[in-house]
Amino acid sequence: MSGGSPAGGRRIRWSGPRAFLVECASLAEVVALHARLSAEPLTGQLETLAAAETVALSFTHRAAAVAGADAVRHWEVSSGDLPEGRLVEIEVVYDGEDLTDVGAATGLSPEALVRWHTETTWVGAFGGFAPGFTYAAPADPGAEPLDIRRRDSPRTSVPAGSVAIAGRFSAVYPRTSPGGWQLIGRTDAPMWDLDRPSPALVAPGDRVRYRAVREAATVRDTVGDVRDQGATATGTGPALMVEASGLQSLLQDLGRTGHGDLGVPAAGAADADSARQANRIVGNDPDAAVVETLLGGLALRARGHHVLALAGAEGPARITAAEPAAASTLASATGPGGAPADRPAPARAPFALYDGEALTIGEPEAGLRTYVAVRGGLDATPVLGSRSTDTLSGLGPAALSAGTEVPVRGGAGGAAVGSPEPPLRRLPRAGRTTVLRVTPGPREDWFGAAGLERLTGQDWQVGHQSNRLGVRLEVSDDSAGAPLERIREGELASEGAVAGALQVPPSGLPVLFLADHPVTGGYPVIGVVVPQDLILAAQLPPGAAVRFEIVDPDAPDADIPEKPHAPDATGDRRTRED
Repeated sequence: MSGGSPAGGRRIRWSGPRAFLVECASLAEVVALHARLSAEPLTGQLETLAAAETVALSFTHRAAAVAGADAVRHWEVSSGDLPEGRLVEIEVVYDGEDLTDVGAATGLSPEALVRWHTETTWVGAFGGFAPGFTYAAPADPGAEPLDIRRRDSPRTSVPAGSVAIAGRFSAVYPRTSPGGWQLIGRTDAPMWDLDRPSPALVAPGDRVRYRAVREAATVRDTVGDVRDQGATATGTGPALMVEASGLQSLLQDLGRTGHGDLGVPAAGAADADSARQANRIVGNDPDAAVVETLLGGLALRARGHHVLALAGAEGPARITAAEPAAASTLASATGPGGAPADRPAPARAPFALYDGEALTIGEPEAGLRTYVAVRGGLDATPVLGSRSTDTLSGLGPAALSAGTEVPVRGGAGGAAVGSPEPPLRRLPRAGRTTVLRVTPGPREDWFGAAGLERLTGQDWQVGHQSNRLGVRLEVSDDSAGAPLERIREGELASEGAVAGALQVPPSGLPVLFLADHPVTGGYPVIGVVVPQDLILAAQLPPGAAVRFEIVDPDAPDADIPEKPHAPDATGDRRTRED
């Protein structure tokens, strides 16, 4: 089948300066275009993510994205371009709690619904939502589809192995997770297994046949076990031993880009620039694993002598001896190498942490996340090529806890330890307003000109439910602001999303996506924070205020002038951050 769209050119919807959505005329065109982009990647192409009606593409830099948009707009594709996928058979016990209700809604008996589901040949169309969760559509585009409504109220927990249908699609939940699809059965097929060459049992392009069985299925959470494969190990070699983990301390590197089709977020350091800075100072490669810790409270004790650096949030840090001297003699006590046994640890400068000494990170005065780099890098078993912890899908090492020992890898390849560096940016503070630069789209038309004016014309407050998935924004009780309002009705088909996206749920309160955001989303994105400002977005503490300013995507580095902030309770006028 011919794509249809290229005659007039496919519509491109920009999603920030370096990414865009390609709108397609049909799901068949989505699958064909995705297959060609996977086989013939464009220059600088990072991610290619198929969805129900779009293909999302992201690139290393703006010029590559512009060239990619010009190229793909007029590409001709056809279903004949598709490679023949594998045939995957999935045994199903059809005893789902929604089976009868779905049958009644479609005019089918439960037996007829099962017969339709098993006699249909399905094809993996795209991934998303969770690792191993593959949206499969009927392989015959001419078949009369059943359009199954999602549940009005999603379940908070869908068991792993649940076979479900929604809209035109069928899928299997690979792990226990929330979900709003209709459950018709269950399977013990392992939908996600990192020991396979392709971890997902069903990949885009694969054909799927469901087969009814009577045996009871015993289902395990096929993604929840992955943490053990990335967990840190104990031993006797050089290591950092966790004595206190604070609110949240994780191992992070620069993430696992390129697996969005499998439902795997990039993850990695939320403030990647600060992680790179800490590694640069100790002479590591940029992608070496570091500790990312939230709001202080982390205490690490050294086994062996190490060189460390701190970057990110601005706050106190202190080094204490293995066995601190009595208070009366502490001032004169010295550690190995003649260093004072109790001393401050500098920010953004290399320092020694000798065998037995402990480093304690205090509560930051500005920013949210502190990065701890160790010369040689921290070690853990890579998962899909990365040592980062993904809090959304459960991939990578478990969160650090008291008693964990994090091994330190070998030398830094001869690279010199760096010099002290200045702060990368002035970081956000609670009670201050931080300006973030935004490019409109890809779905600003769901809100119109008035919506963009409201987005940029008021301050938003960072909510306390924010996390690595996203910054949840609220309207201050004492402000004249208001939530965003849609000017379009209906639901948006799920589509690819990028870090920095401002997704707007029905509440009208935007969520600013960070490193662990879902690879697809079904709420419209009104704008995207430019990549250069993600360092600020990741460092927004609860209670901080945010103001958005629209910029030209071809000039995102233009200076933003300081502007006055509304008077606080004391009557003082604050200035905007950065």
